[in-house]
Amino acid sequence: MAEQIAIFSIHLKVTYNFGYNMKYLVTSALPYANAELHLGHVLEIVQADAWVRHKKLQGHDALYFCASDTHGTPIMLKAKEQRIAPEDIVNDMKIKHEHTFKKFNVNLSNFHSTHSDESKDLVYELYNKISANKYIYSKDIQQLFDDQENIFLADRFVKGGCPKCKADDQYGDACERCGTTYDALDLLDPISTLSNTKPSVKTSKHYFFSLSVFKDFLKSNIDNFSKQDPVKHKLNEWLDGDLNDWDISRDKPYFGFLIPGEEDKYIYVWLDAPVGYLSSIKNWCEQNDIDYDQLMNTEDAKLMHFIGKDIMYFHLLFWPATLHAAQLKQLEEVHVHGFMTIEGEKMSKSRGNFVLADDALSYAEADFYRYYICSKLSNDISDIDFSLEDFVQKVNSDLVGKFINIVSRTIKFVHKIGNGKIIYSSSKLNESFAGRYEQIIAFTDNREYSKAIKEIMSIADEINAYISEQEPWNLAKEGKNDECLDVCSEAVHVFQSLNTLLHPFMPEITKRVQELLNQTDLKYSNTFKPNIDEINEYSHIIKRLDIKEVNKLVDSL
Repeated sequence: MAEQIAIFSIHLKVTYNFGYNMKYLVTSALPYANAELHLGHVLEIVQADAWVRHKKLQGHDALYFCASDTHGTPIMLKAKEQRIAPEDIVNDMKIKHEHTFKKFNVNLSNFHSTHSDESKDLVYELYNKISANKYIYSKDIQQLFDDQENIFLADRFVKGGCPKCKADDQYGDACERCGTTYDALDLLDPISTLSNTKPSVKTSKHYFFSLSVFKDFLKSNIDNFSKQDPVKHKLNEWLDGDLNDWDISRDKPYFGFLIPGEEDKYIYVWLDAPVGYLSSIKNWCEQNDIDYDQLMNTEDAKLMHFIGKDIMYFHLLFWPATLHAAQLKQLEEVHVHGFMTIEGEKMSKSRGNFVLADDALSYAEADFYRYYICSKLSNDISDIDFSLEDFVQKVNSDLVGKFINIVSRTIKFVHKIGNGKIIYSSSKLNESFAGRYEQIIAFTDNREYSKAIKEIMSIADEINAYISEQEPWNLAKEGKNDECLDVCSEAVHVFQSLNTLLHPFMPEITKRVQELLNQTDLKYSNTFKPNIDEINEYSHIIKRLDIKEVNKLVDSL
């Protein structure tokens, strides 16, 4: 990484220079700090991490940032219930979240918290700029109030029927079935989830962001913010209707940042949460003595978000509109994914299929989950299903039976005949796959992971068929050592290319293969040419999954 030094005040600060290629600042949705991560979180985390690793293999600079989302009524109530400070809850959960990221082999540049000095500074900068530009106003509104608990009800603490599709048991801000956002007052037959009583209605002064002013701006940037047809269709649907101004304040009691000039009004969590992406970047800059403003104003720096389809409205309407209103750097793109189901059913504690991410690692290694999830991910926003039987079958068939099988069938002959050295020029097969390698890279770039993996395994099948046809074991028996070593070398050259192509999806397993092959410079450009010479003796890389053991994952719930 090239670095230029700029002098500020009395110390040196690095102006971050990524070199000559694109600069990707990638985030995934901030996990809320009231619970540990589950497999649904892992879907998004792995999707983002795989793309960051892919961009690095292309030669670009890519950094992955995340944080714990810490503010709001749920944290406040949980702290009250446990008789501890909200800060204690969010600090403890931040540590747990960060550890889970690491356990799933995620290459984070930084994991931070929205309850931080950086976040507070940036939230107030955003708010004050929007306010100075006359896009914030106040008015009295009616709100649902729990008389028993003596609290205005946050959207997540009132449930009722969706005013649009009539679906039951929906929260007070958005419908999980049809995606519509609405005012909690519009819920059909609302009930407070805190006391299970019918709420009353009270009046309070609230602050609003003039979202409706930005309808044309949002409409004209749909193709910039999303490359996914289902997402663009949904955005057009929303923008063809009424775009209401956005309530960005909450009454005390509340855990968050006070609205400037107020003593009992707080900034709504969905205004400050996306700023957590920026605060994580800023915190990283401070840790590395890098100029945050210079980095964010670099023309080639691209801010990319990976999110679930349940928070599209916030990330593709509210967030870009507030950035535009504050005249801050605009996001480049938002990539949306569907939910994860378990054995065909929505994951939930009541159904007994709520799988915590850390618990899942007791039954299979992290890269197995990464590979399986990525093998189902596409550019669509449909839900993906996690089936234990399919999980075991795919890992055993693809990774053990196809991928690792290539080297396990050939490496002993490389050592017996070639003393560990493969024939450098025996790479005709590898060169013949160049066009397909390019297609795999393109699939990964477009987040079509399932297509990329399917093509990788198709090539692995062909190489295994090639080994079976050439029968290197018989060539060795017949004393045709040169032919035997040529066959094995051809297969190993392709194997090292497939290892590079699989790296974004399963970095730890491919690292073991790297060490086996003495594969030092991992980048896509090396998949088109010989890149290894002398390889180590075979040692255990992965083991086959046992369906009886993996079934205990659900049995333990």
